[in-house]
Amino acid sequence: MSTTNQIPARKPKRVLPPLMALTDAAAERLRALYAKGREGMTLRIGVSTKGCSGLSYEMTWVDAPGPGDEVVTDKGLTLLIDRKASLFLIGTVMDYEVKSLSSGFTFSNPNEKGRCGCGESFHV
Repeated sequence: MSTTNQIPARKPKRVLPPLMALTDAAAERLRALYAKGREGMTLRIGVSTKGCSGLSYEMTWVDAPGPGDEVVTDKGLTLLIDRKASLFLIGTVMDYEVKSLSSGFTFSNPNEKGRCGCGESFHV
């Protein structure tokens, strides 16, 4: 009597969302910043421990990627993501909003479970 061992079929891997995406407004603003004295530099996005809820987005200009930085390219622009922040940022969309009294980059992060009242920090 012969027996055949069948290997169960592997489930197809789930497609992960991009680490970070840019809206058209964010891409336009970044292009303007790169053109106004930030040429040769790259925006690096990270997460730091700060604020009422525990985490805060951190944006810095760097000359070169750090060890382990994730490189994200969207709409023809390159961003760097701090490796320690990548799990917190998967699927995040970066936007640029202009309001009557303020303007700035905003983050729509599907991993956020809540934000503090002032909007400066978040938790996952």
